[in-house]
Amino acid sequence: MASVKRARTEDPAEAAAGGTRTLKIDVHCHILPKEWPDLKERYGYGGFVQLDHHCKGEAKMMKDGKLFRVIDENCWDAAKRLREMDEAGVDVQVLSTVPVMFSYWAKPEDTLDLSQIVNNAIDDICKQHPKRFVGLATLPMQAPELAARELERCMKELGMAGCQIGSHIGDWNLDDPNLAPFWEAAERLQAAVFVHPWDMELGGRMSKYWMPWLVGMPGETATAICSVLMGGVLEKYPKLKLCFAHGGGAFPFTVGRIEHGYNVRPDLCATDCDKNPRTYLGRFWTDCLVHDPAALDLLVHVIGEDRVVLGTDYPFPLGELQPGKLIETSPSLSQAVKAKLLMTNALEFLGLEKEKFL
Repeated sequence: MASVKRARTEDPAEAAAGGTRTLKIDVHCHILPKEWPDLKERYGYGGFVQLDHHCKGEAKMMKDGKLFRVIDENCWDAAKRLREMDEAGVDVQVLSTVPVMFSYWAKPEDTLDLSQIVNNAIDDICKQHPKRFVGLATLPMQAPELAARELERCMKELGMAGCQIGSHIGDWNLDDPNLAPFWEAAERLQAAVFVHPWDMELGGRMSKYWMPWLVGMPGETATAICSVLMGGVLEKYPKLKLCFAHGGGAFPFTVGRIEHGYNVRPDLCATDCDKNPRTYLGRFWTDCLVHDPAALDLLVHVIGEDRVVLGTDYPFPLGELQPGKLIETSPSLSQAVKAKLLMTNALEFLGLEKEKFL
């Protein structure tokens, strides 16, 4: 279905943006296939998510017979997604799966099979609408060599820009030596690696008030960033392109505490990397999903005006429901900086040119 004429974002700084207008590029958007095989039947064991299309326009995400989440058809229907993008003035979405689909706990060959089902579905939509969508692969990260091969397939054969990975893989933080084959491939392929929190503690003290999503996710993301920095990942793989979801979680607000801890207890914090964590600011990206003008100002100040990108968590309710509004209405950001956050920084992270989307 052809989409209606989209509302374009007027260019706030032509010189800074390099064109006559600023595109609005959303790097944090989730999508699912409308259907996939019965995975318990396919693999011989449970734990996977299935969709129950219980009524028109909605589906239940079911996990071993229990409801995980109810989703709207914009989570799988490209036509509805395009209409909503047009209404919001979003030119481009970068598509990644819903993290519950990562399935790092499963047998590696089964996660690879599921990853390929998901990745091929994302690729189909990107091929149908190449000026509106960019794909990020999901990978069997519990088997880093398999993950590296699937990343290479997705980038070289499907034309994806990179991948989305979880904030940890089982008991491995992102600095675990087992991940070396993946990091080597990601650097070699110049992959855009989007890191999303997942697998938070759900029970006990975290069982009320949506705590895993409101508190657990920011902690997960901060843990992922600290693991990368203190674990020397960027020393070993200096050309990696990493972007962390949700404004880097708790990291931007606690970077002073992290640096102080590194300085006063090097015996605990400097065991794997002899560089102050703060020295890596400017070496990685975050999205802008912080929901607060003052938090956005802090994020830009800490992470850098060249390293913050638009990300909304579409189509979920905890995301930015009016894409780009926090940036566009900021009283403290210059027009040139707004252009960077809405478009220019995302293009650099993705390794793409603006002309691809015109």
